[in-house]
Amino acid sequence: MIKNIYKFTLLLVFGVSITLTSCNKEPDESDLYTFTGQTIQDFLTENDSTVSSFIYILQRARLDRMMASYGQYTCFAPSNEGVAKYIDSLYNDPEAIIPNNGMSENSLEGLSDSLCTEIAKYHLTNGLYSIIKLGGDGVTVNTMLGRPFSTSIDTLGQTVLNNVSVIISQDNEVTNGIVHLIDNVVPRSSRLISDDLDRAGVFNIFAEALRRTGLKDSLAKTDKGKTYDMGSNNTDRDGHSLYYPKECRIGYTIFAETDEVFRAAGIQSFSDLCAKCKEWYADAADWYDYPRELGITISTDSDFTNRFNVVNMFVAYHILRASMASDQLVYERKSGNENWNYAFGGEPQDFFETMLPHTLMKIWQPMYHNTGSAVNIWINRYRANNTLTDEVGLQGSEEMHPLIREGVQITRNSAASIQSYNGYIHRINSILLYDRLVPQGVLNERMRIDTSTFLYELINNGIRGASPTEISAMNGGGNGDRVAFPLDFFDNIVCYNASTVLRFNVQGAWRAHESDQFQGWNRYDFAVRLPSVPTGVYEIRMIYPPMDRGGLMQYYIGTSNKVQAMQAIGIPLDARLPLHDDAGAAMGWTDPAAEDDYGVATDVMLRNNGYMRAPCSFSRGTYNSTTSPVTDVSQITGSTNCRTERGYGTSMIRRIVTRMQLKQSENYWLRIKNLITDDPALGWSFDFIELVPVSIVDNQNYSEDWY
Repeated sequence: MIKNIYKFTLLLVFGVSITLTSCNKEPDESDLYTFTGQTIQDFLTENDSTVSSFIYILQRARLDRMMASYGQYTCFAPSNEGVAKYIDSLYNDPEAIIPNNGMSENSLEGLSDSLCTEIAKYHLTNGLYSIIKLGGDGVTVNTMLGRPFSTSIDTLGQTVLNNVSVIISQDNEVTNGIVHLIDNVVPRSSRLISDDLDRAGVFNIFAEALRRTGLKDSLAKTDKGKTYDMGSNNTDRDGHSLYYPKECRIGYTIFAETDEVFRAAGIQSFSDLCAKCKEWYADAADWYDYPRELGITISTDSDFTNRFNVVNMFVAYHILRASMASDQLVYERKSGNENWNYAFGGEPQDFFETMLPHTLMKIWQPMYHNTGSAVNIWINRYRANNTLTDEVGLQGSEEMHPLIREGVQITRNSAASIQSYNGYIHRINSILLYDRLVPQGVLNERMRIDTSTFLYELINNGIRGASPTEISAMNGGGNGDRVAFPLDFFDNIVCYNASTVLRFNVQGAWRAHESDQFQGWNRYDFAVRLPSVPTGVYEIRMIYPPMDRGGLMQYYIGTSNKVQAMQAIGIPLDARLPLHDDAGAAMGWTDPAAEDDYGVATDVMLRNNGYMRAPCSFSRGTYNSTTSPVTDVSQITGSTNCRTERGYGTSMIRRIVTRMQLKQSENYWLRIKNLITDDPALGWSFDFIELVPVSIVDNQNYSEDWY
C-alpha cells in the first residue's frame, strides 16, 4: 500500500475558481499557483504506472493544473485496469442513447472531451474526505460534477464507492488534500430514476405499478428549464459575493418494496397488488381528509391513472420530490460531523410531503428507543405520546411510550440503494401505506419541520448538508457559510418586493436546528407555503433569534399566496428585543437553571405572552457534549443549550404565531413582512416551523416535552 504524508500549514487563502455544476465557468488557469511540496498532481505522477490513464483524463479535462494548486481537495484515482474496463463498457453499451456513448474508438484516446470532464469531476471533491469520514455507516460525497456518490463498507471491511469501486490505497496526504487509489471508475447513472427501477430486476411488481399509474411520466424532469442570474444581488452583509445556483435541478426519492417483500405479504403479481390496495384503502374516505373535503370519490376501478385510484394512491405515497441518499434522509450523527447538534437524547427526524396529495411521511432515526441499532431509519414509526412526557425535563417513562407500530425500515447495506441521474431508489423491508394510523397516530404529535425539508430545492441542488468548504469552492474560494437565492427559485416561496433577500446558512456551528438556517434581510416581504397536515386545530410556532438586527415582523396567513387573500395574525413581532435585558423579562423569560422548578412556572408565563423557550435538544454543535438521554433535569440546566442560554447572538425562542384550524385540502401560506422600511440591515430567520395538534398542547394527562 502506498502511503505518503506531507503536511504543512497553508497560510494563503486559496483563490481557485472551481465549480460543482455544469453551468458554472471553467477554472481560470491564471488563478492557479503551484508551490513547493508534493501536490495531488505530483503524487499521481509519482504513481504513473498505476494511474497514468486517470492522469491523461485529468489533462484532457484541463483539471491537472487544479490538482497542482492551492486548495483542499480529495482525489479518488482509479487504476489503469479499472479505467480500461470502464472504457470498454462505455463503448460496448447496448443501451447507449448515442452509439458507443460518443467515443471514436474503444481506447483511452477514444474518449470524448465531455466524457473526460465528467469522469474527472466525478472523482474529485472540494474538501477533505479521510477514510474515517468515508467509513462507518457510509456517507454521501459531493463531487465537482455536482452529482454525489455514496460510500459503504463491504463484508471484508473495505470502503466501497457506489457499490463498485473499492479503495485500495487510502489517506495518501499531500499539501493540497488527500488521494485515495481505487480499483474501478466510480459508476454514475445517466438514466432516469424510473428507468433504473425497471432495470434493477428486483422491483418488478412496483415498477409495473409505477408504469400503469402513469406516475413514471411524472418522474422525467431533471431541472426547471431556466437559468438564474442575480447580477450583484448575491452579496453578504459585508458586501462580499456569495454563491448562488445558476440552475435548479429536480430530483426524487422512491421507497420501493422488492418482489420478495411483496411475496411475503401474499402479493405475487400486479393484479394481487391491485386487490390488496382495494382492501388497504377500502375505508380511506373515513381518514384521508383531502378527497373527502373536495368531494372526490376514491376509485377501485381499472383506471389506474386516476390520482385517487387506490393503486395510484399506494404508489404515490412512496415518492418524495427530493433526491436523497440514505444518509441524507435525516441529519444523522456520523463520524466527522462535528456540527451534529442533537443533545440530551434528541433524535433525528423529519417530515416530507409525498406525491400523494397533501400527505406527510415521517422519517425517524430513533437512536435510543427499541431499534437494535442506532443507524436504523424508519418511515412512520409510531410510539405513543411521542412528544409528551410524565417527567419534568425528561422525555417520559417507557410505560407511557409503548411502540404501537414498528414502522417501515429502510434497508441500509451496500446493495440496497440505487443512485440515478435524478434521484435515489431505496429498498424498504415491509409494505408502506398511508393508512388510518398515519394521520391519526404517527402525525398526531408535535411536528417540527425544518425549512431544508419543505424547501426541497435545497436538497435537490446539494445545498442541504453541504459544508462551508464545498460551498466556498463553488464560490471560487470566497464565502462558503451562506448561499444566496434568486427570488423565484423556490416553488414554496413567493416574494412581494424586489428588496427581499433570501439566504441559507449551510451546516456549521450555528445556533440552529440541524445546524443550518434559512434567513435573509432588507425590506423583506414574502410568503412560505406551509407543509400540509391532516385536518384539525393546530398551534403554529416559529423559532427565531432575538437580536438587535431583527426586524419588526407582521405575520399573515391565507389559503392563497395573493396578498389580498391573507389576514394579519396578531400584533407585530419585534424580533429586535433580546432576552438578556428587560425585554426578555417582559416576555416572561427567566433563567430556568436558577429556579427551583427548573422553569416550569415561568414556562406558563411565557406561553401566556405568546412565547416558548427554544428546545433543549439542540444547541451549537460545539456545545453538545451530552448526546445520550439525561436521567435528571439538572443535567440540562447545567449545560449550554437553547432552552437555558441567553445573550446576544446566542439565544433562541419560539413564537406562538396562532392557533387555528388547518384543512388538509387547502394550501396555507404564511406571509412575513418587515414593517421597518428604512433599515435594510434588519433580518429575518426561518429555521423550522412547528405544527402541533391542540390535543398535544392541551393534553390533560401529560405535558409537552422540552425536546
